[in-house]
Formats: sequence, structure tokens, C-alpha cells
Amino acid sequence: MTATSGATSGTVSTPTSGAAPAVVDLEVGGMSCAACAARIERRLNKLDGVEATVDYAGEGARVVVSSPEVTTATLVDTVGRLGYTARPARAAEAGDTATDDPAEDAELRDLWRRLVVAAALFVPVADLALAMTAVPSLRFPGWAWVLAALAAPVVVWSAWPLHRRALAGLRRGTTSMDTLVSLGIVAASVWSLGAVLRGAPPAPAESTWELLLHPTGPVYLEVAAGVTTFVLAGRYVERRARRASGDALAALARLAARDVAVLDEDGTERRVPVAELGVGARFVVRPGEKVAADGRVVAGRSAVDRSMLTGEPVPEDVGVGDRVVGGTVATSGRLVVEATAVGEATALAGMVRLVRDARADKADVARLVDRIAAWFVPAVVGLAVLTGLGWWLATDDVARAFSPALAVLVIACPCALGLATPMAMVVASGRGARRGIFLKGHHALETSRRVDTVVLDKTGTLTTGRMAVVAVLGSAPDIVLERAAAVERGSEHAIAGAIVAHAAGAVGEPEDFEALPGLGARARVDGVSVTVGRPDLVGAVPASLSSDWAAAEAAGHTVVAVGWDAGDGAAVRGAVVLADEVKPSAAPAVAALRAAGLHPVLLTGDHERAARTVADAVGIDDVVAGVLPEGKLALLAERRAAGAVVAMVGDGVNDGPALAAADLGLAVGSGADVALDAADVILVRDDLTAVPEALALARATHRTIRVNLGWAFGYNVAAIPLAVAGLLNPLLAGLAMALSSLLVVSSSLRLRGK
Repeated sequence: MTATSGATSGTVSTPTSGAAPAVVDLEVGGMSCAACAARIERRLNKLDGVEATVDYAGEGARVVVSSPEVTTATLVDTVGRLGYTARPARAAEAGDTATDDPAEDAELRDLWRRLVVAAALFVPVADLALAMTAVPSLRFPGWAWVLAALAAPVVVWSAWPLHRRALAGLRRGTTSMDTLVSLGIVAASVWSLGAVLRGAPPAPAESTWELLLHPTGPVYLEVAAGVTTFVLAGRYVERRARRASGDALAALARLAARDVAVLDEDGTERRVPVAELGVGARFVVRPGEKVAADGRVVAGRSAVDRSMLTGEPVPEDVGVGDRVVGGTVATSGRLVVEATAVGEATALAGMVRLVRDARADKADVARLVDRIAAWFVPAVVGLAVLTGLGWWLATDDVARAFSPALAVLVIACPCALGLATPMAMVVASGRGARRGIFLKGHHALETSRRVDTVVLDKTGTLTTGRMAVVAVLGSAPDIVLERAAAVERGSEHAIAGAIVAHAAGAVGEPEDFEALPGLGARARVDGVSVTVGRPDLVGAVPASLSSDWAAAEAAGHTVVAVGWDAGDGAAVRGAVVLADEVKPSAAPAVAALRAAGLHPVLLTGDHERAARTVADAVGIDDVVAGVLPEGKLALLAERRAAGAVVAMVGDGVNDGPALAAADLGLAVGSGADVALDAADVILVRDDLTAVPEALALARATHRTIRVNLGWAFGYNVAAIPLAVAGLLNPLLAGLAMALSSLLVVSSSLRLRGK
């Protein structure tokens, strides 16, 4: 079970006043179409304080609970009373495989056995039925009983799960796809058995056309066996496809370590379950072991393999002061890591939540499909009855009227409609997760196809964000560096980290720290108010620094002013010069964006020269520099007002508002939490080519959903009238019904190669 805000041990804890609602993930079994998902969703949402979303393709439900009376057991029982199964979503653990869910394995094996029996008997049933109708001279005494004996195991044993679910639904006054299939099988079987008992042989077909439309006259056992076989085959392939598409989520969850070697203050190591690891604790990671939690390296050096988490094939070297993420693997050396985030607060847990949230999120069109599916089955049953009555009145032949009525029952397929959107989302989220791309939901899909402008932040996005101090300017550079580092100890910006790291041990304790977003920071150091950031925070650049300052900016370096009041008023006393490397992937990413017809823009709070240096290196012509956070919002508003659909790519605290204000926000996963919360797409791969790849995946997914829905709607719109008009063989109708779902599944699976 995945739960937040107090969902533990299979129950939802009582939310206190003002507490965030609990979130519970359930695995739901027994759904056969979108109508089932819609029914479960409606019933759960009738519970007080519950907001549920049920995913048919993912066979799960996400439930937000704000009532103290509702527990996980309440939710499971509510689903069970509808005739379905539910259980808290099982969290994958280290060492698991994608196939170690015994219940799911048993269900697949049972489905396979029933399919094998059905297919093995359907072939002789169809051959015998066709031969006895097409060539009457081949008929032998008792041939109809032989046909019935061959078909019986198929329509009774193989089709039993369909009958069982249909009966369970009818007892509760509900219908589903199983209702249609079971009703069609039973109707064809009972009708045929009646004909066999009466000894009414099928009349010879008058033409090939008649043979194709009504192959066996009053005996439809091959139709009953065929529909059973086609439906079971479709269900089996569909279930295997869903399972394969969901492996990415399970594999992501399994990256979490089971236990960890905690390092006590006396240097003693002890192995404990990872759940006992707390923030601030130090733990050891040896070569080949997983990093148990997000943290900061305090001793040692190693290459860390992040490929299973981000898709990056080359391990990253980390040492003292570097951050590591839980789920990655140390490959070459021993590390001592201080935990900064554990459990549900880790980046890995957040990624798992992102995938689950994306799958649970429903587009407006998916909700429309759910509403259609709710009345679709009763409407089809009513239409089949009216079709039979109409043909009976028109021909005065009950046998002739049965065929089109049966075709209506078996051709109608809400499964394809229900699978069209969620199946594509399941496959896309799995594909994205393997490539370090996380689509938060359908908003990203809807917007991505219209994006024409991509705005990219500079520091930490186009550049590595790992700034390094190259010079300290001023008459007393040691004091300038010491006071700047003391102030920056309270900041998480890349520049701050570089200054603190360069100062090493000469860092004092700041007082009254104040972050000034987009400008810098201020604090009291040694009793003096020190300001670090843009020059206009303190005053003009003194003449003694102007030439060196200008030379540093001309070289594309970032210059940070450091000032304090030394008795003659607040003034700039020195500066720290830093350099930041452009990411190797930046230029190829910009080229890919241009090739896709998108207009790239560089947007930064840094000075013009530094911005132009980076822009020239990556191939961007449109540069906006020296912009404060509110200026970034203004630029986005300006571009959108001019008709552009803007995607914003960033990673820092300063980018949070811009990511939220853009039409589409893409956040680099190593960035600040506020940026990740504001974005629509999370990129955990430290490779900017993930930006055009993410946009391409989102567009392809949206295109696939439209194709799926077009096929699903078009299939029903075209096929049902043909069945009503008596122009569709019930056997072919059953085959078409099964193929419609398989086409939607196969169309969605093509996204795995995007």
C-alpha cells in the first residue's frame, strides 16, 4: 500500500483537524471493462470524505480519504460488495521479480489453461459445423450431438469465469462486458441445444453470402465456442500487455534497499531495516550495494550507477559534499552518507508516486467514456432485443431473427473505449520512467502538442550548476570570501554551495539569515550585516574593482558582489568570480528542439555577457538576461499574450513560479522541491536531450490516445448498425469484438519504442 499522511498497516489513520488527507492505493481485480471501473469509482465516491479514481487499464484505484471513519478495510469491503476484489497496493521490494505475485500468476495460468482448451476444441467445432451446413451429403447420424459434445467444455468450463462475473453482477443489479459476452454465449448455446433436441437440421446455404452471414441456421454452437475463444485470447494478451507495461513502476519501486549498515558515533556498523533509518543518521555503502536513502557524502569516493533510475549509462563519480539518491548503486568505492531524506520523502518514493498519480489521473475524455460505459451494456441488450423483434416481425421467422440479435450482443465492445486512454498512459508512463521522464498527468499530454516555444533557465539547466570559484576580488580577499561563505551557508543555490566549498574551514556562523530570491542573501556575520548577490543590493561597483569585474563578465563568468558597512556606509567591498560549465547535452538538445519546429529561449537572472556566452555555445539566439523571478513571470505572460504556447524548463527555487505559470513546466529532478511540485513533467536524467524526448513522448501519447478513441468509437458506430441490419455473421462479430481491444492495446504498446 502506498499511503501518505498516516496510512499505515493496512488502515487509514484518522486525519486530525487541518491535516492533509490520506492517500491509499488499491489493487482492484475482476474488472472487465470501463463500466466496471466507473461503477467502483461511483460507489467509493459515495463514502463520506472519499475522492476516488479507478484505473481500468492499470487495475488500481487511488483513494483520497479525509474522513476519520473510513479505513482501508472499509474501502476494500466496499469494492468487494460490488463483486470485485481489492487489496492495498503491494509495495515492491528489493529482490522481487516482476512475476512474483502468486495471485496474479495463478490467474494468468488459469486463463491460459481455459484458452488452450477453448482453442483446441473450437477448431473441430467450427470445421464440423461448416461442413455439415455447406455439404449436406456429409451429414451422419448424431452429428449435431457430436458438435454439442465438443462445444460443451468450451461454453461451460472455459467460459465459466465470464458467466460467474456476469451472474455476480446481475445479483447486484449491475452489468458489464462480461454480461454481454456471457449472455451471447448462453443464448447461442441454449438456442442450438433446443434445435438439436428438436432434431431441426440446418437448411443448406443458398449461396456463399448466406453461408457467411448465417453459417449453420438454427445451430450456433461454433459461434458460442468462437466467442469464448476470442474473448479469452483477447483477455490473455491484454493482461500480459498490461503487466509488461506496468513492470517499469514495479522495477522503480524495487530499487529501494531493504536494509542498511548504520554507522554509530563510535564507528560501529550495525545492519538494520531501512525503515529504521532516520534523517541525520550516517550509513555505509560498499561497492555493489544500493544507496538506502537520499543523502550527502561525508566520507569516501565512488562511482555511482544511476542507470536504473535515470537511464544514464555512465556512472557518476561522487565524493565528499556530493549528493546521492536512494536506489542508485555504488560501483567502485566505499561511501559514508548522511541521510537527508528517508522513506516517503526520498526522490525515489516521489518518482513512484508520480507514475501512480499519472496513471490515476483522468482526462475529460476518459471520464466521458466512463459515463458512456455505464449505460452502454444495458443499451446494447435492449438493442439486441429490439433487433430480434424487428426481424421476427419483418420475416415471421424466429430462427432468422435470432442471428442479427446475437450479432448485436457479441459485436458491442466497451472494452476498447475503456482501454483507449488509460492503456496509452500506462505504457507511456512506463516508457518515460525507464528514460528518467515522469509525466504528471494528462495536462502535459494536452498541452505538449501545442507548445511552440521552449524557455530554458541557464544555471543548473543549460549549465552543470556545479559552479566553481575562479577568483576573489577586493583589497582583503580572505575576509571577502570568509564573510560571503558565512552568509551563503544558509542558501541552497548552486553559487552558494560553490562559495562555501571554496572557503573550506574558514566559514563562520551567520545570524538573521534572509534569502532574497533572484537577488542574493543577507545575514549578520561577526556583528556586521553582510550582503551577497547583485551589486544593486549594496551599491555601485568601486573603481578599484571595475576593470577586473568587467574582464570577468566579458569572459562569461558570474560575478557576485559582497558588501557590508565598514563605518563609511554600506558598499561593495569585494566580489567572488565563479564559472559554470555548459552541459555537453545542451547543444544537441537545443538542436533537437529546433528540428522539431520549436523556438528556444534562454532566460536567466545572470548578466548579459554570461548569458550570451552560454547561448552562443548551445545555439540559442533569443536571450533574456538579468531577469528577477517576477520578471520571468512577466516574460512568460508577454510571450503567451503574443500567441505563443510556452514550455518552461528549470530547476531552482527561482523557477518555481515560472514553471507553474507556463503552459507546460518541465523541472530537472535534481532541482528544488518547489520546482518539482510546480512542474508538469519531471526529468531526473541529467541530460538535456530528455527535454525534446519528453515533449516527443507526450505528443506521441496524446496522438495514440486520439487514434485509440477514434478506432474504438468508429468500430462501434460502424459495426452495430451492420449487426442490426443482419449483415454480420455472429462468429465474425465475436472475432471483431476481441480484435478491437487488441488493436487498442497494440496501438498503445507502440509507445514503448518511442
